[in-house]
Amino acid sequence: MYSLTPGFRFPAIQRGLSPAEILLTKTNAGAGAAVLASAMISQPPAWAFGVVAGVAGLINVSPGRRSIARWAAVGVRHWRERRATPDLAKSAGTTRTWTLYPHHGTMQDSYQRASFHEAFSRALTYVAGQSRAAGIQVHVTHHAEVGDVIAHTQTISVHIPKNLIARPERVFATVEREFTALGALAEVTPAPAPALSDSASGWAALEDGRYAATARITGWPAETGGDLMANILLDQHRPPRDRRQKNRSISVLYRPLPITTARLSAKLGKAAAEAFTTDQVKQDMHAQTSGTVHDALVQGATLVDVDAYLTVWGESPEHVTQARDDAQLDADEHRLRLDWLSGQQHRAHVMTTPHGASTRKGAIL
Repeated sequence: MYSLTPGFRFPAIQRGLSPAEILLTKTNAGAGAAVLASAMISQPPAWAFGVVAGVAGLINVSPGRRSIARWAAVGVRHWRERRATPDLAKSAGTTRTWTLYPHHGTMQDSYQRASFHEAFSRALTYVAGQSRAAGIQVHVTHHAEVGDVIAHTQTISVHIPKNLIARPERVFATVEREFTALGALAEVTPAPAPALSDSASGWAALEDGRYAATARITGWPAETGGDLMANILLDQHRPPRDRRQKNRSISVLYRPLPITTARLSAKLGKAAAEAFTTDQVKQDMHAQTSGTVHDALVQGATLVDVDAYLTVWGESPEHVTQARDDAQLDADEHRLRLDWLSGQQHRAHVMTTPHGASTRKGAIL
């Protein structure tokens, strides 16, 4: 609940390869093999080698945290989504939501906290194994109002798309038993998502009078002791007299991959990472990551696509802008990287409500 990394993922990009990237990698690998094989019979034209090398470069050369192809995909999605606001949070399927409060002292004790994360990871692995195709989503939200008294609520939502599995109720019942062992669990019906009344590039105004600004967490430290959320959300690392008034929400959307898909993603991810990496340090980093992922898969774990979001709330545009600046300072203190989703605030705040559980993958970057 308080950890952004309870499962196993690709640390560099926060999510596995997209279906388009998997298809492109396979196609390029097949074309490259065919060109090399044909070279043993007759010399292929020079442009054939150029095409294969060019596509491979687009997939693998990464200026920054994404490959060139992914930068292009991100740009197209930003351009498209700024001009259209699809109803992202009403995907066909079944969603179940619970409030969950860990047993007293769990998050304060490092051993109990590690056991909590391990149990949550087992639940994700079980969910991943219930279907042949990826699609089941586990969405965790935290909302805190910090002042003289801290008001803190948190939910877990599980969304199963329509026709993905034959008996979704069996999965809900089993997952509910898993979560019951973690703390006080109660099924709830979330309140409707707040409707939008106005928006700007840096904030969204809601009909209930609040203003919101949302950032996607694009990077966080690998080692946080599992208390990162508690620090940035509740200010538990500061004495009570130094805590600042703030209203924040954090959510993490987990998409556990089926075992076969996870193994394929690990294989293709390793091949794509190593193909055009000339930096020896980056090669060693990829090798270390691949080894960790390989060991986890051998032990029965699975890969999990992770998306995390931070929303700050205010009573006016000025207030929410100040809250955004404060959140950025806290993120810098804890070495988090935030992408404030400029131009997408008109719907981004939905991701930090339970309704974000049914959001289709890739809708918000």
